[in-house]
Amino acid sequence: MPPTDRPPAWKTLMAFAIIYFVWGSTFLAIRVGVREVPPFLLAAMRFLVAGLVLFGWTMARGERPPSRRQWASLSLLALLIFALDYGLLFWAEQRVPSGLAAVLLAMIPAFMALSEIVFLRTQRLTVRLALALLMGLAGVAVLVSRSLNLGGLPIDTRGAIALLVASMSWSVASSFARMLPLPSSKVMSSGAQMLAGGIFLGLTAAALGEFRNFHPSAVSRGAWFCLLYLIVAGSIIGFTAYVWLLHHESPTKVGTYAYVNPLVAVLVGYFLGGEALGPRTILGTLFVLISVVVITTTPAKKPAVAPLAEEQL
Repeated sequence: MPPTDRPPAWKTLMAFAIIYFVWGSTFLAIRVGVREVPPFLLAAMRFLVAGLVLFGWTMARGERPPSRRQWASLSLLALLIFALDYGLLFWAEQRVPSGLAAVLLAMIPAFMALSEIVFLRTQRLTVRLALALLMGLAGVAVLVSRSLNLGGLPIDTRGAIALLVASMSWSVASSFARMLPLPSSKVMSSGAQMLAGGIFLGLTAAALGEFRNFHPSAVSRGAWFCLLYLIVAGSIIGFTAYVWLLHHESPTKVGTYAYVNPLVAVLVGYFLGGEALGPRTILGTLFVLISVVVITTTPAKKPAVAPLAEEQL
Protein backbone atom coordinates (compact mmCIF):
# COMPACT_ATOMS: atom_id res chain seq x y z
CA MET A 1 0.00 0.00 0.00
CA PRO A 2 1.50 3.38 -0.98
CA PRO A 3 2.11 5.82 1.87
CA THR A 4 -0.50 8.53 2.37
CA ASP A 5 1.86 11.22 3.67
CA ARG A 6 5.19 11.65 1.97
CA PRO A 7 7.98 12.60 4.40
CA PRO A 8 10.39 15.42 3.55
CA ALA A 9 12.89 14.43 0.89
CA TRP A 10 15.84 15.16 3.18
CA LYS A 11 14.61 12.61 5.72
CA THR A 12 14.32 9.93 3.06
CA LEU A 13 17.79 10.73 1.70
CA MET A 14 19.23 10.70 5.22
CA ALA A 15 17.69 7.30 5.97
CA PHE A 16 19.02 5.82 2.72
CA ALA A 17 22.46 7.32 3.41
CA ILE A 18 22.46 5.60 6.79
CA ILE A 19 21.60 2.13 5.53
CA TYR A 20 23.94 2.54 2.55
CA PHE A 21 27.03 4.11 4.10
CA VAL A 22 26.76 3.31 7.81
CA TRP A 23 25.94 -0.35 7.23
CA GLY A 24 28.59 -0.51 4.51
CA SER A 25 31.23 0.93 6.84
CA THR A 26 30.49 -1.45 9.72
CA PHE A 27 32.53 -4.17 8.01
CA LEU A 28 35.73 -2.17 8.48
CA ALA A 29 34.74 -1.40 12.09
CA ILE A 30 34.38 -5.14 12.71
CA ARG A 31 37.80 -5.85 11.19
CA VAL A 32 39.45 -3.20 13.37
CA GLY A 33 37.65 -4.49 16.46
CA VAL A 34 38.55 -8.17 16.05
CA ARG A 35 42.24 -7.30 15.92
CA GLU A 36 42.11 -6.67 19.67
CA VAL A 37 38.87 -8.24 20.95
CA PRO A 38 37.98 -11.93 20.44
CA PRO A 39 35.37 -12.13 17.64
CA PHE A 40 32.44 -13.83 19.36
CA LEU A 41 32.91 -11.69 22.46
CA LEU A 42 32.94 -8.51 20.36
CA ALA A 43 29.77 -9.60 18.58
CA ALA A 44 28.15 -10.48 21.92
CA MET A 45 28.87 -7.03 23.36
CA ARG A 46 27.50 -5.34 20.25
CA PHE A 47 24.18 -7.13 20.15
CA LEU A 48 23.61 -7.46 23.91
CA VAL A 49 23.79 -3.69 24.35
CA ALA A 50 21.86 -2.86 21.17
CA GLY A 51 19.24 -5.51 21.97
CA LEU A 52 18.78 -4.21 25.50
CA VAL A 53 18.31 -0.65 24.21
CA LEU A 54 15.76 -1.57 21.53
CA PHE A 55 13.90 -4.09 23.66
CA GLY A 56 13.83 -1.74 26.65
CA TRP A 57 12.62 1.13 24.48
CA THR A 58 9.69 -0.87 23.12
CA MET A 59 8.75 -2.05 26.60
CA ALA A 60 8.89 1.53 27.90
CA ARG A 61 6.46 2.52 25.15
CA GLY A 62 3.97 0.03 26.52
CA GLU A 63 4.27 -2.67 23.85
CA ARG A 64 3.44 -6.22 24.83
CA PRO A 65 6.43 -8.51 25.38
CA PRO A 66 6.71 -11.63 23.22
CA SER A 67 4.71 -14.67 24.29
CA ARG A 68 6.44 -17.93 25.25
CA ARG A 69 5.78 -19.30 21.76
CA GLN A 70 7.13 -16.14 20.15
CA TRP A 71 10.26 -16.29 22.34
CA ALA A 72 10.90 -19.80 21.02
CA SER A 73 10.69 -18.50 17.44
CA LEU A 74 12.84 -15.46 18.25
CA SER A 75 15.47 -17.69 19.86
CA LEU A 76 15.67 -19.92 16.79
CA LEU A 77 16.11 -16.90 14.51
CA ALA A 78 18.66 -15.40 16.92
CA LEU A 79 20.66 -18.62 16.80
CA LEU A 80 20.72 -18.61 12.99
CA ILE A 81 21.20 -14.88 12.41
CA PHE A 82 23.41 -13.76 15.28
CA ALA A 83 25.23 -16.80 16.66
CA LEU A 84 25.89 -18.27 13.20
CA ASP A 85 25.69 -15.46 10.63
CA TYR A 86 27.20 -12.59 12.61
CA GLY A 87 29.38 -14.84 14.74
CA LEU A 88 30.99 -16.33 11.64
CA LEU A 89 31.28 -12.87 10.02
CA PHE A 90 33.21 -11.51 13.02
CA TRP A 91 35.37 -14.65 13.11
CA ALA A 92 36.06 -14.55 9.36
CA GLU A 93 37.13 -10.90 9.42
CA GLN A 94 40.25 -11.98 11.31
CA ARG A 95 41.28 -13.60 8.01
CA VAL A 96 39.39 -11.82 5.21
CA PRO A 97 39.56 -8.12 4.27
CA SER A 98 36.43 -6.25 5.33
CA GLY A 99 35.40 -5.29 1.79
CA LEU A 100 35.62 -8.85 0.51
CA ALA A 101 33.79 -10.13 3.59
CA ALA A 102 30.91 -7.84 2.62
CA VAL A 103 31.04 -9.10 -0.97
CA LEU A 104 30.83 -12.75 0.08
CA LEU A 105 28.04 -11.96 2.53
CA ALA A 106 26.19 -10.35 -0.37
CA MET A 107 25.53 -13.90 -1.57
CA ILE A 108 22.59 -13.95 0.89
CA PRO A 109 20.03 -13.13 -1.85
CA ALA A 110 21.38 -16.02 -3.93
CA PHE A 111 20.90 -18.49 -1.10
CA MET A 112 17.50 -16.94 -0.32
CA ALA A 113 16.49 -17.53 -3.93
CA LEU A 114 17.56 -21.17 -3.61
CA SER A 115 15.55 -21.46 -0.39
CA GLU A 116 12.48 -20.06 -2.14
CA ILE A 117 12.92 -22.51 -5.00
CA VAL A 118 13.66 -25.60 -2.91
CA PHE A 119 11.82 -25.09 0.40
CA LEU A 120 9.17 -22.35 0.16
CA ARG A 121 8.36 -23.02 -3.51
CA THR A 122 7.49 -19.36 -4.05
CA GLN A 123 9.98 -19.08 -6.90
CA ARG A 124 10.80 -21.11 -10.00
CA LEU A 125 14.25 -21.74 -11.39
CA THR A 126 14.25 -19.75 -14.63
CA VAL A 127 17.10 -19.21 -17.08
CA ARG A 128 17.51 -15.68 -15.70
CA LEU A 129 17.82 -16.91 -12.12
CA ALA A 130 20.10 -19.80 -13.07
CA LEU A 131 22.50 -17.47 -14.89
CA ALA A 132 22.45 -15.02 -11.96
CA LEU A 133 23.24 -17.80 -9.48
CA LEU A 134 26.07 -19.08 -11.68
CA MET A 135 27.50 -15.56 -11.97
CA GLY A 136 27.47 -15.19 -8.20
CA LEU A 137 29.29 -18.49 -7.79
CA ALA A 138 31.77 -17.39 -10.47
CA GLY A 139 32.44 -14.24 -8.45
CA VAL A 140 33.18 -16.31 -5.36
CA ALA A 141 35.44 -18.58 -7.42
CA VAL A 142 37.42 -15.57 -8.69
CA LEU A 143 37.97 -14.35 -5.13
CA VAL A 144 39.12 -17.69 -3.70
CA SER A 145 40.85 -19.33 -6.68
CA ARG A 146 44.59 -19.88 -6.41
CA SER A 147 44.96 -20.88 -10.06
CA LEU A 148 43.72 -17.65 -11.64
CA ASN A 149 46.54 -15.21 -12.33
CA LEU A 150 44.71 -11.97 -11.56
CA GLY A 151 47.13 -10.38 -9.15
CA GLY A 152 46.65 -10.13 -5.42
CA LEU A 153 46.26 -12.97 -2.96
CA PRO A 154 43.10 -15.12 -2.94
CA ILE A 155 40.82 -15.01 0.08
CA ASP A 156 41.65 -17.28 3.00
CA THR A 157 39.76 -20.52 2.32
CA ARG A 158 38.49 -21.04 5.87
CA GLY A 159 37.32 -17.45 6.07
CA ALA A 160 35.51 -17.74 2.74
CA ILE A 161 33.76 -20.96 3.80
CA ALA A 162 32.70 -19.34 7.08
CA LEU A 163 31.19 -16.38 5.19
CA LEU A 164 29.30 -18.63 2.78
CA VAL A 165 27.92 -20.66 5.70
CA ALA A 166 26.93 -17.36 7.33
CA SER A 167 25.07 -16.36 4.15
CA MET A 168 23.26 -19.70 4.08
CA SER A 169 22.32 -19.33 7.75
CA TRP A 170 20.75 -15.92 7.11
CA SER A 171 18.80 -17.22 4.12
CA VAL A 172 17.45 -20.16 6.13
CA ALA A 173 16.43 -17.78 8.93
CA SER A 174 14.63 -15.56 6.40
CA SER A 175 12.68 -18.57 5.15
CA PHE A 176 11.73 -19.60 8.69
CA ALA A 177 10.73 -16.04 9.62
CA ARG A 178 7.83 -16.21 7.15
CA MET A 179 6.36 -19.23 8.92
CA LEU A 180 7.12 -18.63 12.60
CA PRO A 181 4.93 -16.72 15.07
CA LEU A 182 6.65 -13.38 15.76
CA PRO A 183 5.66 -10.09 17.44
CA SER A 184 3.83 -7.69 15.11
CA SER A 185 6.24 -4.87 16.06
CA LYS A 186 9.42 -5.06 13.98
CA VAL A 187 11.34 -3.11 16.61
CA MET A 188 10.22 -5.46 19.40
CA SER A 189 11.00 -8.51 17.27
CA SER A 190 14.45 -7.29 16.26
CA GLY A 191 15.33 -6.04 19.75
CA ALA A 192 14.40 -9.41 21.25
CA GLN A 193 16.37 -11.24 18.55
CA MET A 194 19.44 -9.07 19.18
CA LEU A 195 19.14 -9.66 22.91
CA ALA A 196 18.82 -13.43 22.53
CA GLY A 197 21.55 -13.42 19.89
CA GLY A 198 23.88 -11.52 22.22
CA ILE A 199 23.31 -14.15 24.90
CA PHE A 200 24.04 -16.99 22.46
CA LEU A 201 27.19 -15.21 21.27
CA GLY A 202 28.30 -14.67 24.88
CA LEU A 203 27.83 -18.37 25.64
CA THR A 204 29.80 -19.25 22.50
CA ALA A 205 32.60 -16.88 23.51
CA ALA A 206 32.70 -18.50 26.97
CA ALA A 207 32.76 -22.01 25.49
CA LEU A 208 35.68 -21.04 23.23
CA GLY A 209 37.61 -19.54 26.14
CA GLU A 210 37.54 -16.01 24.75
CA PHE A 211 37.00 -14.44 28.17
CA ARG A 212 40.34 -15.84 29.34
CA ASN A 213 42.14 -14.13 26.47
CA PHE A 214 40.36 -10.80 26.91
CA HIS A 215 41.93 -7.97 28.90
CA PRO A 216 39.89 -4.74 28.63
CA SER A 217 42.81 -2.58 29.76
CA ALA A 218 44.85 -3.77 26.78
CA VAL A 219 42.20 -2.72 24.22
CA SER A 220 42.93 0.56 22.45
CA ARG A 221 40.57 3.50 22.25
CA GLY A 222 40.21 2.88 18.53
CA ALA A 223 38.83 -0.62 19.10
CA TRP A 224 36.43 0.65 21.79
CA PHE A 225 35.28 3.38 19.41
CA CYS A 226 34.62 0.76 16.72
CA LEU A 227 32.48 -1.21 19.16
CA LEU A 228 30.55 1.94 20.09
CA TYR A 229 30.10 2.71 16.39
CA LEU A 230 28.77 -0.80 15.74
CA ILE A 231 26.29 -0.54 18.62
CA VAL A 232 24.99 3.01 18.12
CA ALA A 233 25.37 3.71 14.41
CA GLY A 234 25.33 0.19 12.99
CA SER A 235 22.62 -1.43 15.11
CA ILE A 236 20.44 1.20 16.80
CA ILE A 237 20.47 4.10 14.31
CA GLY A 238 20.86 1.87 11.26
CA PHE A 239 17.99 -0.38 12.20
CA THR A 240 15.75 2.58 13.09
CA ALA A 241 16.40 4.12 9.67
CA TYR A 242 15.70 0.76 8.00
CA VAL A 243 12.34 0.29 9.75
CA TRP A 244 11.39 3.91 9.01
CA LEU A 245 12.13 3.41 5.31
CA LEU A 246 10.02 0.25 5.19
CA HIS A 247 7.04 2.36 6.28
CA HIS A 248 7.63 5.07 3.66
CA GLU A 249 9.28 3.41 0.65
CA SER A 250 8.74 0.23 -1.35
CA PRO A 251 10.61 -2.91 -0.21
CA THR A 252 12.32 -2.98 -3.62
CA LYS A 253 13.88 0.44 -3.07
CA VAL A 254 14.86 -0.32 0.51
CA GLY A 255 16.35 -3.64 -0.59
CA THR A 256 18.89 -1.84 -2.77
CA TYR A 257 21.17 -1.74 0.28
CA ALA A 258 21.94 -5.41 -0.46
CA TYR A 259 24.14 -4.45 -3.40
CA VAL A 260 25.20 -0.96 -2.31
CA ASN A 261 26.67 -2.09 1.04
CA PRO A 262 29.34 -4.37 -0.50
CA LEU A 263 30.47 -1.62 -2.88
CA VAL A 264 30.68 0.87 0.00
CA ALA A 265 32.54 -1.69 2.14
CA VAL A 266 35.11 -2.33 -0.59
CA LEU A 267 35.75 1.40 -1.09
CA VAL A 268 35.88 2.13 2.66
CA GLY A 269 38.27 -0.78 3.15
CA TYR A 270 40.48 0.53 0.35
CA PHE A 271 40.58 4.21 1.32
CA LEU A 272 40.43 3.93 5.13
CA GLY A 273 41.65 0.40 5.84
CA GLY A 274 44.48 0.07 3.37
CA GLU A 275 42.94 -3.03 1.77
CA ALA A 276 43.95 -4.11 -1.74
CA LEU A 277 41.80 -3.21 -4.73
CA GLY A 278 43.25 -5.14 -7.64
CA PRO A 279 41.78 -6.92 -10.69
CA ARG A 280 40.81 -9.98 -8.61
CA THR A 281 38.78 -7.89 -6.14
CA ILE A 282 37.16 -5.77 -8.87
CA LEU A 283 36.18 -8.73 -11.07
CA GLY A 284 34.91 -10.91 -8.22
CA THR A 285 32.94 -8.03 -6.72
CA LEU A 286 31.44 -7.15 -10.11
CA PHE A 287 30.23 -10.72 -10.70
CA VAL A 288 28.67 -10.98 -7.24
CA LEU A 289 26.95 -7.59 -7.44
CA ILE A 290 25.50 -8.28 -10.89
CA SER A 291 24.18 -11.58 -9.53
CA VAL A 292 22.59 -9.83 -6.53
CA VAL A 293 20.98 -7.11 -8.67
CA VAL A 294 19.47 -9.66 -11.07
CA ILE A 295 18.18 -11.90 -8.26
CA THR A 296 16.68 -9.09 -6.18
CA THR A 297 14.93 -7.56 -9.20
CA THR A 298 13.45 -10.84 -10.42
CA PRO A 299 9.70 -10.96 -9.64
CA ALA A 300 8.44 -14.00 -7.78
CA LYS A 301 6.71 -16.59 -9.95
CA LYS A 302 4.54 -18.72 -7.74
CA PRO A 303 3.74 -22.25 -8.84
CA ALA A 304 0.21 -23.44 -9.43
CA VAL A 305 0.16 -25.41 -6.16
CA ALA A 306 0.42 -23.30 -3.00
CA PRO A 307 3.31 -24.13 -0.68
CA LEU A 308 2.57 -26.08 2.48
CA ALA A 309 3.21 -23.11 4.74
CA GLU A 310 0.52 -21.08 2.94
CA GLU A 311 -1.97 -23.93 3.01
CA GLN A 312 -1.68 -24.13 6.80
CA LEU A 313 -2.39 -20.41 7.32
